Amino acid sequence: MDTFPLRQKIASQARAAGAWLTLPSTAIARTIAKTKGVSWMLIDAEHGLINDHHFYDLTNTIASSGVSPLIRIPAEELWMIKRALDAGAHGIMVPMANSPEIVRKVVQATKYPPVGVRGYGPMFTHATGALGAAYLAAANDAIFVSVQIEHPDAVARIDEIVQEGIDCTFIGPYDLAVSMGVEHGSAEHEAAIAKILEATKKAGKVAGIFCLTGEQAEKRFAQGFEMVSVTTDIDTLSDAMAATFAKVTL
Repeated sequence: MDTFPLRQKIASQARAAGAWLTLPSTAIARTIAKTKGVSWMLIDAEHGLINDHHFYDLTNTIASSGVSPLIRIPAEELWMIKRALDAGAHGIMVPMANSPEIVRKVVQATKYPPVGVRGYGPMFTHATGALGAAYLAAANDAIFVSVQIEHPDAVARIDEIVQEGIDCTFIGPYDLAVSMGVEHGSAEHEAAIAKILEATKKAGKVAGIFCLTGEQAEKRFAQGFEMVSVTTDIDTLSDAMAATFAKVTL
């Protein structure tokens, strides 16, 4: 089982910059994956227009471009995690991981017995670079498990959450601000982000965060985050179209 590009970045202590895919298009996925600097791509099956019907084609398109495909499932359901991993995802992301109990359940779902409870059937894991016995032997250690910290309950219990068998805490800053009832970027908001970052790094886990612009991403990398999403497909498309049309007198 090949070492995943995302894990290679993390192991080399290099910045792991990624992008968000919300549209179920292999053409868009490949275009983004071929962008210099992208080491991982998040296939968004929570808020994106993507479901598990699209997983196999998207994971293989992205992985064949030298980028790690991660799938964000809608909720911490075992069957959703199984479907994402059996489609060849290099890892998963689970939203609203608000307690260590939820996180423990997620971790269990990503691991084969005796470590976890994942059912065995990796017939379509081509995107991971291995099938059959080779996959079984390596999957428990290779699959990248990230959980989203985006609620005050998760912030309050972050020291417990990072002790679970995850690889990464990934902050959803917009949901975090909404759920806290504060302005995005406010002192209270940034204090919560700093608390999550500190606890994650202290536990030796990967600290990740969602951004919408290169400027935001550069700021977060400078703060010590190791895994940062730089932009989304739909935001880049919308912004570029608006900027181009703004040059025309209509």
